[in-house]
Amino acid sequence: MTLTTINLTALGQTVNLGTEVTGTLPTGNGGTGSTATTFVNAATNVTGTLATTNGGTGATSFSPGKLKQVVTSVLAANTYSSSSSAATVLTLSFTPTSASTQVAVFCNVNTQLYGNNTATNFGGYLTIRKEIGGSGSDITKEYFDQNSFGNSNTSYISIPVNLNGVFTPGATTQCDIYLRYQTNGAGRIGIFGNDDAAFDNPTRLIAMEYST
Repeated sequence: MTLTTINLTALGQTVNLGTEVTGTLPTGNGGTGSTATTFVNAATNVTGTLATTNGGTGATSFSPGKLKQVVTSVLAANTYSSSSSAATVLTLSFTPTSASTQVAVFCNVNTQLYGNNTATNFGGYLTIRKEIGGSGSDITKEYFDQNSFGNSNTSYISIPVNLNGVFTPGATTQCDIYLRYQTNGAGRIGIFGNDDAAFDNPTRLIAMEYST
């Protein structure tokens, strides 16, 4: 008969793991299943490149992260306009870390067109504009309209619009990004903000600076 269990409590004894334990402890009992396995210090005993198939990265070093900064602005309240002149809805500002980095701009706009009791062929423009050191230009501009839906001057059309663009700042002075809106000269355009319970994601303007 092979003895596999000893009641040490009954014997009033202890086991010295350094001198009294031999053999191989199976992995099922918390061991390694090997008599050759030794302690590994990850700080001093591990070298080389650990393959991705073994949980590593496949690389020995990494360059610093390329994402420099992210700036966000959220529209707080609904806003409306019946003017064909562009007006600023949302603004964000930041200072580029380098003149040669890239800046990606994103804006998800929850917008609405309305005949405003005056027009049946109504539409609107959304523009993202930048200004750096007193010089400004449009990054992107989108037009959308009611496209014959409703054909009534009391029709409402809600349209989600996604705007995006990329530019190089060219300087390390303050950069201002604007979301602007206007009608096509007919009807009314509205943009929904954070106070509108109908939208989980309010109109948001994001600028992301990164190096290439």
